[in-house]
Amino acid sequence: MPKPQLLHFLHVLSFNVFAIAAVIATVTAATVTLQLKEAPQFYNSPDCPSITNIEDDPNGESSIFCSDQAVHVAVTLDSAYIRGSMAVTLSVLQHSSCPQNIVFHFVTSAAANVSFLHATISASFPYLNFQIYPFDDASVSRLISTSVRSALDCPLNYARSYLANLLPLCVTRVVYLDSDLILVDDIAKLAATPLGDNSVLAAPQYCNANFTSYFTTTFWSNPSLYLTFANRKPCYFNTGVMVMDLDRWRNGDYTTKIEEWMEIQKQMRIYELGSLPPFLLVFAGNIVPVDHRWNQHGLGGDNFRGLCRNLHPGPVSLLHWSGKGKPWARLDANRPCPLDALWAPYDLLQTPFVLDS
Repeated sequence: MPKPQLLHFLHVLSFNVFAIAAVIATVTAATVTLQLKEAPQFYNSPDCPSITNIEDDPNGESSIFCSDQAVHVAVTLDSAYIRGSMAVTLSVLQHSSCPQNIVFHFVTSAAANVSFLHATISASFPYLNFQIYPFDDASVSRLISTSVRSALDCPLNYARSYLANLLPLCVTRVVYLDSDLILVDDIAKLAATPLGDNSVLAAPQYCNANFTSYFTTTFWSNPSLYLTFANRKPCYFNTGVMVMDLDRWRNGDYTTKIEEWMEIQKQMRIYELGSLPPFLLVFAGNIVPVDHRWNQHGLGGDNFRGLCRNLHPGPVSLLHWSGKGKPWARLDANRPCPLDALWAPYDLLQTPFVLDS
């Protein structure tokens, strides 16, 4: 082979070797992020109600999965937020007085590897009561409009609107939790929030927030749209923490009501955020308010820069890193915010190098 061609061949070979090495490094890095530790096992206190966990349902469901004495928790699960979802799970169990009476309902994309996710969860929580529900992205993808942050456009971000369809009919009440939060209090207190005779959901609401800012001038200049709030006193509430009555949701066909507003959004651009505004349009002013301690939100900063923020005044039962900045990403980048240190103890990531003492 002539020398110029030989040099060109060696150059191409060298480039390909480096490219392959980069791919291997990327795959290895992705694998490392999924090496999660096994969490401790947590046990019920003596005064917890006994729920017999046997296969006695004609549909093959274990009794705890349909028990109204169990606390039902719904969390989304995907590869980008799996560390967050596992941290949520650990924090719920660790601070519960009846952890064996908690059922987790994980919702994931229909395209996800459910077997892998099931094995990952079981490895970290061998005794966890949980099920995984694939969510058909196509059912909502056609309705999603672009928002101020691309992460908000993920179809799984809209799964909370479909929980009544995804979870078994025997599950009548569920606590929905985002994947970027931790609890430092007993979730049973939140789950027991009275919903009264008619309310569909409960959540911490913030009436001092500028509610008009969540919708565009197109919305506020059209009486046929803004009069949806007539006879209501709407306040902002964060949909990352909600107690939901699924029976009332199903009876009221609220998924369809949310989808109708998303259809209008596709035509007229009436808001800039993702899944939040349709919830506000349907429920704001008609929810049961929950103490703010159950959603110390905004710890991830705004949706653009994700700058560090402090806690709001008052007691804390739940810390929520809503916004662009996520604690695991800032910790991995070695640029954590001070409050990220409160999330770190719930991170189950297995570090690649462990020195035996």
